[in-house]
Amino acid sequence: MTFVIRAANHGDLQHIYEMAKRTGGGFTNLPPDRNALTAKLDRAQAGFTRIAVGQPEDVGDDLFVFVLENVQTGEVRGTCQVFSAVGQKWPFYSYRIGALTQHSEELGRTFRADILNLSTDLEGATEVGGLFLHPGERAGGLGMLIARSRYLFIRNHRARFADRTLAELRGVIDEAGGSPFWDGVAGRFFGMNFQDADEFNAKYGNQFIADLMPKHPVYIAMLSEAARHVIGVPHPTGRAAMRMLENEGFAWENYIDIFDGGPTMTVRTDQIRSIREAADASIVAIDDRLGDHLGGEKKLVAHGRMEQFRCAYGWAEERDGGIALDPACARLLGVEPGQSVTHVARW
Repeated sequence: MTFVIRAANHGDLQHIYEMAKRTGGGFTNLPPDRNALTAKLDRAQAGFTRIAVGQPEDVGDDLFVFVLENVQTGEVRGTCQVFSAVGQKWPFYSYRIGALTQHSEELGRTFRADILNLSTDLEGATEVGGLFLHPGERAGGLGMLIARSRYLFIRNHRARFADRTLAELRGVIDEAGGSPFWDGVAGRFFGMNFQDADEFNAKYGNQFIADLMPKHPVYIAMLSEAARHVIGVPHPTGRAAMRMLENEGFAWENYIDIFDGGPTMTVRTDQIRSIREAADASIVAIDDRLGDHLGGEKKLVAHGRMEQFRCAYGWAEERDGGIALDPACARLLGVEPGQSVTHVARW
């Protein structure tokens, strides 16, 4: 294995920009705009170094950006992000699906109407997002490495993150790049198509939603069939991501994205499976007898704090009250006997 997750830096801008151009739209956290991506990297650098300048270790308005690097070629082939707490600068809006039940004595009938309520319920939660893996690398568990590395980072910097974590999944986008949900709901109030609204949100934030979005409930039955059909449905390319989230303990609790209607998954942070099952151990040996068909167990292994954080797959074996690692993993992480790592089983 020659891939490692590490903190992103400004030297990764071109790689991240090239990946952003491949997303196909609706990917708010990874806009194909150099200025917006540069601003993200600036913000990430500030987040990674906040402790270094003597500020308290607590939940702030931080963004952490990571990349998947092939250390053999130097190419960046994937990326992901963690927001320590959403809704700190702008309100964090979702639609919450609710119901209104009414009864008519005269007709002898009870009517139940499903409605969309504009909500800021999830404000203050940690968000994992911005995950993209280059199409040429979508094999060998690299997507899972990117996704789960975020949870090990959260675990090892727990004071910096909230007690609730969310993940927004991209909703259904049609062949023309439009959103049936946007066209059926918000697009009627904003005078712009989905692509323009999504790009504006990615660059400048969603305050314009607060300014223009109607605050009254939206009756789902009054929407077009196309819009109703995609509520809470992930983009076809996001179904595997949804399964990974469910395996970690995330669940859909009737919150959807206000732009494309995709599901927003939530979980109590300490109940995320990778966080619950991870453990710390001191390295007692670097052993070339560990590996495929040799011995040990395949694990995710992480080391380092903040901008020094690195995570990779490795072969490991619990031994003598500590852990033995294979040489390749040790090289990727830059560790040696006596240092401590965090590890969790690959599943």
